[in-house]
Amino acid sequence: MLFDMDGTLVDSEVIWDIGIEELAVTLGGTLDPDVRARMVGTNEGASVILLLESLGLPLENAPEHQQWLRTRMRELFAQGVAWKPGARELLLESRAAGLPTALVTSTPRELSDIIINQLGPDNFHLTICGDEVEEKKPHPEPYLTAAAKLGVDITRSVVFEDSLSGVGSALAAGAVTLAVPSEVPLPDDLEVTRLNTLEGVDLAYLRTLRD
Repeated sequence: MLFDMDGTLVDSEVIWDIGIEELAVTLGGTLDPDVRARMVGTNEGASVILLLESLGLPLENAPEHQQWLRTRMRELFAQGVAWKPGARELLLESRAAGLPTALVTSTPRELSDIIINQLGPDNFHLTICGDEVEEKKPHPEPYLTAAAKLGVDITRSVVFEDSLSGVGSALAAGAVTLAVPSEVPLPDDLEVTRLNTLEGVDLAYLRTLRD
């Protein structure tokens, strides 16, 4: 069982909205909703680049702005992050059943650990963060790495994702992929199993996907 974090397990994309909007204001601009939609599922660095490009600002200052955003996100995440509906129940059922379980996120370790500590580190056999792989989502490396470290067959692993970038990563890795769109709708022509929510999703249902 491989879980994305932002927008899948926790309702943290709305918190990212706050941090990125505040960064845009400090830079003398505003955050375009279409630009924000393109950020969902990417990593912190890519989001800052997209913001700077949209505001017509020089990219050489991106590291400075990225550090500002990371500092602000530490503060925001420390205030608490809410579970997505049904996510906690499914995660706990998976762990109780002894299934190899991993969290695979594009968020860097420094920020991820704030949320992981709220979710319960013992609920995961493994956590893979965005700054711990060479290639980030939508490249398949994050999920292939998680499966290899868990010692499981990726083609018989179930991945839960919410974004186009994350779904693309999981599909490219060859995993059984469930998309639970959160902040941004997925393209209609994307061939993936879709769920409106994780509420009511249990192991009995997941077994039907692999039979």
